[in-house]
Order: sequence, then structure tokens, then C-alpha cells
Amino acid sequence: MSPDGDSRAACAARDATDPLAPLRDQFVVPDGIVYLDGNSLGPLPRLTAERVREVIESEWGTGLIRSWNKAGWMDAPRRVGDAIATLIGAGPGEVIVADSTSVNLFKVLTAALGHARGRDPGRHVVVSDADNFPTDLYIAASVAEAAGCELRTVCRADIESSLDDTVAVLLLTQVDYRTGALHDLAATTATAHTHGVLMVWDLAHSAGAIEVDLASADPDFAVGCGYKYLNGGPGAPAFVWVNPRLVDAVEQPLRGWIGHADPFEFSADYRSAAGIARFQCGTPAVLSLAALECGVDTVLAAAPLGGIAALRAKSIRLSELFLGLVDPVCDEFGLGVASPRDPHRRGSQISLTHSTHGYEIMQALIDRGMIGDFRAPDVLRFGFTPLYTREVDVWDAVEHLRVVLRDESWRDPRYAEHNAVT
Repeated sequence: MSPDGDSRAACAARDATDPLAPLRDQFVVPDGIVYLDGNSLGPLPRLTAERVREVIESEWGTGLIRSWNKAGWMDAPRRVGDAIATLIGAGPGEVIVADSTSVNLFKVLTAALGHARGRDPGRHVVVSDADNFPTDLYIAASVAEAAGCELRTVCRADIESSLDDTVAVLLLTQVDYRTGALHDLAATTATAHTHGVLMVWDLAHSAGAIEVDLASADPDFAVGCGYKYLNGGPGAPAFVWVNPRLVDAVEQPLRGWIGHADPFEFSADYRSAAGIARFQCGTPAVLSLAALECGVDTVLAAAPLGGIAALRAKSIRLSELFLGLVDPVCDEFGLGVASPRDPHRRGSQISLTHSTHGYEIMQALIDRGMIGDFRAPDVLRFGFTPLYTREVDVWDAVEHLRVVLRDESWRDPRYAEHNAVT
């Protein structure tokens, strides 16, 4: 116990006066579970099951195909996109919900590369962080290969120096998925633009967790997912934003019928829809959109209490509490801290490292009801989502970790058996 009031009782007392505490009631959080994995999958909002049931039983069951019009199914991608826009500093009609993050990234990278090369054919390189999320690098490599261009991956420290007159696009994820390290969205975008480079951001670990202001930062493209801090459920649809100054000047490669200017014209000739609607492709996933809308509403519920700024301030308090409590445990048992110490240089997570048995330690923690996750080769991730995470959860999490390390329960052979999802 630390001398500065970080006992469990002190944590509980602060929780009792937390103005954001009522937001936890929006979620199903099973008794006995400390859930620190919202950076991977948000928990179930209480209203989601009822809403999806309504869509299934009433809108689909009774309304049948009429619900595309009467229940607003066709408008859902834009309606939910507008809700997400308020969380990322975008304007109405600038965000559309469609497909997955990977598919949307393919769309925007292809559009960005084509636009950049149309202005300057000598720009044939996509630059990204070598530690970027693998799917971003896979997609970038496939786009570059198809265009006869090059993907160049560099270490974080060399990003700016890598930007020369051969670079068309810079692709970065704002919050590093392993360490939580945070890029300065505005400053990095400005640097890219200074070098004549288009800026693409992946906001998968940002949207709903930290303050994002796309309008002010003025990047060119952004994508993000719906199932982490937006609580849309496993495999929820993703979102895509294109800067209004560019959106009608670029073409995306997946010319599906919903991205047509008039889908029900059924023309053999493709004409792109105006604005962000052109970044749609296939038929909207209505059931998933209904679930995502409920999830986004849980974040919007914080608006009267200070919105994203208040959530961000609480997430910093939670992560700072975690660090203060876990540092002695790390010192005693040889764990490292992979996340930046400065809370303003990291997202809403703390990552610890164990050189040899991180996976087993995390499995033992999960077995005790303390749920985080593991990322190869050695990272134990703990997410701090202020919508439902309390200070007592942080205190209990560190105590679970201390017990697992002290009694070495992680040595049980079953914890070394790797699951399909880590």
C-alpha cells in the first residue's frame, strides 16, 4: 500500500464521488470480472441486445424489405458516421460506416496513392512505421504492389527524415497497439504536408478514447474500427473519413453499387456518389450497424459530463494509478514498462513486458477474472476505458498480478497452451 492514499478503500471513496461513475451502468460487466481489455473489444452495452432484437423481430420480421425505407436502414451508415464524427472532430456528412478497417484502409490508400501520383508521378513510395499494426502493413504492401510502387517501413524516430520527394503517402496509427505510444496527430500531419506527402491515419485505438480533432489537424484520410472504444461488438463495422477538400477529387477502387451516385438506377456505367458516400461499397450490414449505434451512444452519453475531454482525463488518472501501484511489482518480479511514462504521450493503455513468460502470466490473470491481453513477443496489455473502469478495478488488477507472480501460478502447464486469440 502506498502512503499517498492509493489503498483500496481510498480508491473506492474516489469512485463514489466520480461524476462519470453512472456511465458504467450502461454496460454488462459480469460480477467478479476486472475488465481491462476494452482497447481490444468493448463490453456489451445493456441496450444492444434489446435494440438488435427489435431490428430482427420487428423491422426485419414484420417490416421485411420495407424497413430499408421505413426503418431507415439505408441511412444507417451515414447516421452512425455522423455520430462518430462528433467524437473525432469531423463534420456532419464527412464520415461513413462501412466494411472493416482493413477494407477501408485499402480504399483510402489506393485513393491517396492515385491522387498523389496524379499530381507528381515521381512520388511512388508509401511510408509507414515498421511497428505499425500488421494488417495496416499488409494492406499497404498489397496496394503498393498493385500500383507498381514501394512500401517503405521505418522506425518511429526516422519517420520525418524518411519524407522526401519520392514519398506519396504517410500511413500511421495514432496509438501504437503494442505500447500505447501516441503520435501527435496535428504536428505529424503538418510535417507530412510540408514535404508534399498525403497523410493517412488509423484511429482504431483513438476514436472514443482520446481527443481527436480532424478538422483542426487537417489530415487527408482516416479510418478506424467500431469494436474497441466504440463498443460496437465483435467484428463491428469500421468507419472512414476523407477530408472535404479531397473527397470529390479522389476515387476509391471498390466500386460497389452502394457507392454509386444512384444505386437504384441500375446503370451499367459507374458514377461515384458525391462526398463520403462514394467510399461505400456493398449493402450495409444492418444488424451490425444497429449494435454499433448502441455502442457509440454509450460514448456520446459522456457529453453532458464533459465528453471526450473528461473521459481522457479519467483514463489518465486510471493509468497513472496503475503505474504507481504496479511499479513495485515490476521491480520485484522483473517486468518492464513498455508504455511512455508521460501520460500525454500514450493512449488509454499501459503495456508491461515479461521477457519469457508474458503469455502464461496473462492466461493466469484471465483465469482469475482479470482480463487483459497478450501481444507477441512479450507484451501484456491493460486498457483503461473510463466509461466503465473504476479505481478499485485498477487496484484489484495489480493485486491479481502480484498474486500470480508471487505464487507462480502461471507455471501451470495449461497456461502455456496457446489459444487462437491471445
